[in-house]
Amino acid sequence: MRDHSSYDYAVIRVVPRVEREEFVNVGIVVSCPAQGFLEARIDFDVSRIAALDPTLDIEAIRAHLATIPVICTGGEVAGPIGQLSPRERFRWLVAPRSAVIQFSAAHTGRCEDPRALLTRLMDTMVRPARAGSAKTSR
Repeated sequence: MRDHSSYDYAVIRVVPRVEREEFVNVGIVVSCPAQGFLEARIDFDVSRIAALDPTLDIEAIRAHLATIPVICTGGEVAGPIGQLSPRERFRWLVAPRSAVIQFSAAHTGRCEDPRALLTRLMDTMVRPARAGSAKTSR
């Protein structure tokens, strides 16, 4: 069993019309410095985005979203930001901005396995609920 390590995560959102503040969650980025972990996953559901704004340039959004995992990996391929430490890259990614691609506020916690955490967060916060999987209250 591993020790529990502190982590931070943020939800990656596409906000087609910033002035309306409507968004679709499209990914998660998790930083766990004690385990040397910084990773993002994207699950871009075009139909959900198109429901908010059918005129959005989907290919441009897809290209911009594809840079997020590259920045997490770092190195020369990620440009000048890729030269920053993993912690600095996480903070740069989640900095507040008024753009079509935004990040939620960073949330913290403790986990044993940041990869498993990333999968769980994707399933609960990004991917649409499946029929029969939702709990109902009476």
